Amino acid sequence: MGALHEGHLSLVRSAVAECETVVASIFVNPTQFNDPKDLASYPRTLDADLEALVSTGCKIVFLPTVEEIYGHGTAKVVAGEVASRWEGEQRPGHFDGVATVVAKLFGAVGPCMAYFGLKDLQQCAVVRDMVASLVLPVGLRFVPTVREASGLAMSSRNQRLSQVGRQHASCIYATLQESSRSLETGSSIEDALSRGKSLLESQGILVEYFALVDPITMEPQATPGNRLHLIFAGVFEGVRLIDNLPVFVE
Repeated sequence: MGALHEGHLSLVRSAVAECETVVASIFVNPTQFNDPKDLASYPRTLDADLEALVSTGCKIVFLPTVEEIYGHGTAKVVAGEVASRWEGEQRPGHFDGVATVVAKLFGAVGPCMAYFGLKDLQQCAVVRDMVASLVLPVGLRFVPTVREASGLAMSSRNQRLSQVGRQHASCIYATLQESSRSLETGSSIEDALSRGKSLLESQGILVEYFALVDPITMEPQATPGNRLHLIFAGVFEGVRLIDNLPVFVE
């Protein structure tokens, strides 16, 4: 959706390295915002975005208008059960908007492969489920989260944090790491999650959810297992942030 940062560019670089022709799309999708104020305040930096994409070796950028994407009818994609919790609960209708616009972009561009960042873990699960359910002829590549030097997951929303707040928000990643270590060394899920949430709240973060889930189904887990993910969403300085971290427990 524009306001490109190193996380986005890492996806493009991966595509350039692996594919003959790469198309990057920039489209601020109105149907995935449940708050009109959030849509209005979303950063739009097209000139800088195009310059950044040129630097990656990407030679084609698709810049559709709202009319081009949504002016052909009212049909939409309804996201599956994987969208019902977490972000889906906090932002009603969000994932229907995501699934619909991704399906439309796939239809417009016709890609063999599409690249998504694992920072948006549930979005990856929703797209994976949609592609499988609709039998869409596109492969999916999920690229690891790119972080600022402090550990804060890169996001266009980080621009709305103060300079001090941006550094302070690194406690999110630190807490995910601490909770992951606790689980890997035998702590119960309940204890690890309770302590992690308390640590975040003590740092002034309003926690919306902090949980251990299966990254494919996004269902909460009662028993530690290999390749599960800790997920977080919360608000700091009025900015909503999300992050996640894999946990490796044999």
